Amino acid sequence: MGRRTVRWRGVCAAVVGTALAALLPGQTALAASTPSPSYEFAPDARPVTGAATTADAESLDTGETYRSTLPASGRLYYRLVLDETSETYVSVTAVPRAGTTVSTAGGIRVYLEDADSRSCSVESAYFGASRSPRPIVAWGARETFSKRTSCKGAGLYYVRVERLDGTDASPDEWELELAAVSESRLDRAEATSAPQDWNSEPPQPPSTQAVRRPGGAGFDEAVSVEQGVWSADVVPGQTLFYKVPVDWGQQLHVTAELGGTTRGRYVGSALITSLYNPARVPVDDMGIGYNGDRKTDSLDPLPPVDYADRYGTSRQIRAMRFAGSYYLTLHLSSAMAEKYGDQPFGVTLRVRVDGTTEAAPAYAAPSVPRGLFEVSAQDREAAAEGGGAADDAVMKAVAVVGIGGGSLVLVVLGVWTVVARRRAAGAVGIGTG
Repeated sequence: MGRRTVRWRGVCAAVVGTALAALLPGQTALAASTPSPSYEFAPDARPVTGAATTADAESLDTGETYRSTLPASGRLYYRLVLDETSETYVSVTAVPRAGTTVSTAGGIRVYLEDADSRSCSVESAYFGASRSPRPIVAWGARETFSKRTSCKGAGLYYVRVERLDGTDASPDEWELELAAVSESRLDRAEATSAPQDWNSEPPQPPSTQAVRRPGGAGFDEAVSVEQGVWSADVVPGQTLFYKVPVDWGQQLHVTAELGGTTRGRYVGSALITSLYNPARVPVDDMGIGYNGDRKTDSLDPLPPVDYADRYGTSRQIRAMRFAGSYYLTLHLSSAMAEKYGDQPFGVTLRVRVDGTTEAAPAYAAPSVPRGLFEVSAQDREAAAEGGGAADDAVMKAVAVVGIGGGSLVLVVLGVWTVVARRRAAGAVGIGTG
């Protein structure tokens, strides 16, 4: 199975919220017509307080998701205890509130250091020229395979998160979502150089009729999609989250389209499309400028998923190092509201997955969380049907008998029926002009 972070507390919250929405159709219609640009954190994310010094740093456990806060003058530390051989990745998502002023050079920088302050990795993420507040992701890694780092051995490590601000940025706090995961060593040696013979020619994107599939509001709520053409509405300032199962040996291609409206003033990076690997490590992104006409662009060609990609010469190649659910985000710049109004805009996502599935590497142990770097039959089924974390939560609740009484089970079953009927109704193909 893919990563499943929704536990019982989150399940109960999701079930109650969905049940109330089903019982209050007027409020459901209002929510559907006015999507919120807010980010949905993992419902089971543990609260953690970043410390000003390593001496006070709280621990992060691999396989868990955390929620924290980054002040305007922020430099925060978190602690990790690592074994000797696992590759460890810590993804940090910074989430400014909607309406916050951010600068072109604003963003976050993430360091991973050992107990002797030796740097294992340094990565940054910026809001860029769009200056649109949105979730941005930077990451840290302890990569034992790399000859470029002196970070080896078991023991204490520290994640340092720094806020990067321009002179015109708002002093508001940003919320953080942190996710630490680990990848086992291999049982036997693999190639130590990235494959050189992959097809780098941009393929023809799928041209079938678009199927409506609204995206989620966070990594944990990402909606599954497979190869095909998918459409949704997005309002200025909103970010939609999708995930695509990509197995070993398969090659992912992504094209995004922003639908046309009345011709107007130009907005740079009006639609920002970003791709992240299963560890939530950034792979690539692109921005589409907009003047009212329909605009389309594609991510650069990416290599097939291969363990040896980690030895590649570019960030994009190195990030395609494992199978699993790859995340796609679509962000519509808040500047679109100033030029075109705050009404929803139609977006289309064209996803193509080429290649034959290959055998997985000979890992010595499962990933943490388990199943993170593989594609299961359930993952493929969810991608075909449009499942997400909310659907997983409902199904888990249905499976629990005797908790909360039979009435809860009946409510869950009723909610599931409503969701299924709405999904069937929403599967009618539409265009986005």
